Formats: sequence, structure tokens, C-alpha cells
Amino acid sequence: MKKQITLLALLFASTNFTFAQNPGIARGAQALNAAATDLQQYFEPVTTIIYVIAAVVGVVGGYRVYSKMQNGDQDVQKAAVGWAGSFLFLLSVAAVLKAAFF
Repeated sequence: MKKQITLLALLFASTNFTFAQNPGIARGAQALNAAATDLQQYFEPVTTIIYVIAAVVGVVGGYRVYSKMQNGDQDVQKAAVGWAGSFLFLLSVAAVLKAAFF
């Protein structure tokens, strides 16, 4: 029984050594590193675009709520909640992206 366990351990050790020397693994690791670098290069412009969109949504939504309030519409509260929700959603998306990738 001891001889079989020793043989099995030797077999596992030799296959791990063989897989560690596989050039395909090195190419895969290089590809993953290149993809991570590319993703980090695009991250800042994407978050900037998200912040710009959030600012536009904030200004346009604020104007819509203000005009509804001035006109005496009954759905001012619904419009304000929708506007605030969309604005906060865009800001939270940028924060989650920043937390996930950095």
C-alpha cells in the first residue's frame, strides 16, 4: 500500500512539473496580462463618460422637475424620484466599476 501511495505521489509530482513547463500556459498568462492592461487603459475614459452622462441627466432631470413644479403638475414627486434614482444609479455604476477593477 505504501508503495502505491509513493508511486501515485510521484506520478502527480511529475505531471505538475510537466504542466508548469507548458509554453501554452505562459502564452495564456501573457494574454491575460495584456487584456488586463488594455482594460485599465480604457477604464478612465469610460468612467469620465459615465460622469458626463450623469451630469447631463442631472441637469436635464432637474430642469424637468422644476418645470413640472412651476406648472403645477400632479406627478412632480414621481418625476423627482425617477430623476434622483437615475442620477444615483449612474454614479453608483462608476463607483462599482472603480471598486471592481482597481
